[in-house]
Amino acid sequence: MMDNIPPKVQNQIAQFQQLTQQIQMVATQKMQLEAQVKELERTVQELEKTADDSAVFKNVGALLIQVKDRAGLVTELKDQKETAEVRVKTLDRQDKHLRERHQTLQQQITQALQGPTPDAGKKESPEVDGE
Repeated sequence: MMDNIPPKVQNQIAQFQQLTQQIQMVATQKMQLEAQVKELERTVQELEKTADDSAVFKNVGALLIQVKDRAGLVTELKDQKETAEVRVKTLDRQDKHLRERHQTLQQQITQALQGPTPDAGKKESPEVDGE
């Protein structure tokens, strides 16, 4: 079936498939970052609720290390949250741009696949009525 499709349209179809994969990857990354933002939010809230003299631990690789500078940890977590939120916004913009290109390409492919059929018929039999 791909033999009947012009090379330009085949190229557009390949681009369309790549865009579909990119949209899926961006959506996955965005979901992961949004979950990270929520987790950081909850962590900061819990830290702010606990008493200042209670022990607080930080996950470093496979270890839990007690943190002496509680305020510094809260600041670090808030910074991480802010960074993740910026990345989510960037992914939002990227997702929007990819979806617009995806839709445009889909329209171009649809037109290319539907358009040549009537034209090809007209060229073969110019005496078609109704024009």
